[in-house]
Amino acid sequence: MRKFFLLFTLACISLTACRTYEKINYIQDVKPGVNEPIDNFSAIRIQPRDMISIVVSSRNPELSKLFNLPVISYQAGSEFSETGTSQRLLGYTVSDDGTIDFPILGTLHLEGLSRKETADLIKKKLIDGNYIKDPVVTVQFLNFKVAVIGEVTMPGTYNFEGDKLTVLDALGLAKDLTIFGRRDRVFVIREQNGERTIHQLDLRSVELFKSPAYYLKQNDVVYVEPNNVRAGQSTINENNVKSVALWISIGSFLATIATLLVNVLR
Repeated sequence: MRKFFLLFTLACISLTACRTYEKINYIQDVKPGVNEPIDNFSAIRIQPRDMISIVVSSRNPELSKLFNLPVISYQAGSEFSETGTSQRLLGYTVSDDGTIDFPILGTLHLEGLSRKETADLIKKKLIDGNYIKDPVVTVQFLNFKVAVIGEVTMPGTYNFEGDKLTVLDALGLAKDLTIFGRRDRVFVIREQNGERTIHQLDLRSVELFKSPAYYLKQNDVVYVEPNNVRAGQSTINENNVKSVALWISIGSFLATIATLLVNVLR
C-alpha cells in the first residue's frame, strides 16, 4: 500500500510538471536548424494621421535648409521649470487623404509608402526639379507606438523608432509575460481602414510566425489574457474576509488529507 501511494504521488508530480511545461514554454513545436520562409513581412506603411519627420541634407547646408522644417526649443520638465531646454524636430502630420504639404515641392501623396519609398520619392523630385544635385533624405516615424496590456511585467504604451516590430519585440519591451499570462491567448487589436480586427496568437506554436499580426502596425494593442489562477486571485482579493475564510478551508482540507495518508501508510 505504501509503494502504491508513493508511485501515485510521483506520477501526479510528473504529470503536473509536463502540463506546466506545455502551458508556459514558447514555440514548442519548432524544428531547430530547419530554415523556414519569412511570411507576412511588410515594412510599416504610412497611414493618415501618422506623424513623420523628413530631413533633407546635402553638401550645401543652406540649400537643403529650404526643405527642412525648423527645430524648436522647449523647456524641459514643467511649464515653469528651469532645469534646461531641449530641442525637437517638427514633423508632418499626414492628412486624411494621405498627403503632406512639403516645402517648395508642394503636396505629396505618401499614404501606403514605406520610409524608404518616401525617401526615394522626395530624392527623385529634388533631383528632377534641379533643386539639389546630391540630396540625402531621411524619414522617421514620430508616433509609431503600440500598447501592451494584460498579464505582462510592465504594461504600458511603447514608442518605436524603426519600421519593423514583432509581437515578440513588443512583449520584450514589456519585460515578457508574467507566469499568470496565457501563452495561447495573446490578442492583437488592430484598427485599419476604418475597421477593427482582433487576431489571436498562440506563443507556444511555430504557427505564430505565420499570423498577419506577428508584425505589428502603428497603434496596435497587444493584450495578454490571465489564466484561471490569476482570475481566481482577482475574485478573492475583492473581499478580504472571503479570502481568509477560503485559505482556512483549504488549509483544513489539506491537513485532513495529510492525516488520512499518514494513517494509511502506517
